[in-house]
Amino acid sequence: MDIQRVAVIGAGTMGAGIAQVCAQAGWKTSLYDAFPEGLQRGMQRIDAFWDKGIARGKTTAEQKAVWEKNLYATSSMEEAVGDADLVIEAVPEIPDLKQSIFADIDRLAPKHAVLGTNTSSLSIASIATATSRPEQVIGMHFFNPVPIMSLLELVQHSTTSQSTIEVAKIAGDAMGKTTILVKDVPGFATSRLGVVLGNEAIRMLADGVASAKDIDTAMVLGYKHPMGPLALTDLVGLDVRRDILNNLRTSFNDDAYTPHPLLEELVAKGRLGKKTGMGIYDWSSGKPEETSLD
Repeated sequence: MDIQRVAVIGAGTMGAGIAQVCAQAGWKTSLYDAFPEGLQRGMQRIDAFWDKGIARGKTTAEQKAVWEKNLYATSSMEEAVGDADLVIEAVPEIPDLKQSIFADIDRLAPKHAVLGTNTSSLSIASIATATSRPEQVIGMHFFNPVPIMSLLELVQHSTTSQSTIEVAKIAGDAMGKTTILVKDVPGFATSRLGVVLGNEAIRMLADGVASAKDIDTAMVLGYKHPMGPLALTDLVGLDVRRDILNNLRTSFNDDAYTPHPLLEELVAKGRLGKKTGMGIYDWSSGKPEETSLD
């Protein structure tokens, strides 16, 4: 299938990033959000990213002008997906919400359209049951920040067709991503490994093994991770990490995935990471700075 039009559902951090790379890939891209203020923030985030690229000499004003023409915002689901070849959902990790969204997409999108979900841990097969085309549903798990991170984790459930997988791979290539293909198991490959490492790092921090900065430096310099597990937890969102751990604990019936009490405490305080300006680190300066966890 020749992809020409893409719809992205959800204009949060991930949805905006996905819409940006789709527009840059040359596709006519619609960004949908049910909340006008969220849609406006998403478009502003994309515009600011492009402007920053121009200021740093990495892109040009001419490129931005082309990309802008490929992207439009809408609060109408029907308008967003009505002529889409590929739809990518990026709403919060709430199973009932995702199933409701996919039922609407299935009803409104062309019959040939491939339907992708950016879920980081939920069952693709379960989401696909909300549609009449489960064979055209696939996980497309992007990483934050989407325009910079090169990995795209494709997740196939038991009835995902080979043609759907191929379309998703082609889309990933066009967006400049390296794709991996994994089976539809809880946490897939990346989230399952990432949240366990992050949870253990939080345990070490709570136990006073070392400071947050030193724990992160150990993994950056000792294991060549591009970012330490605590800074990454802040970037992903402490609430997101907590929810993934709880989902894994339930799915595997294994208390080893129980979120550490410090993680629960920080979420309860609203310290969700970079998106709120405060998490394990203080992000008010734009960079992670050591801060008290009390």
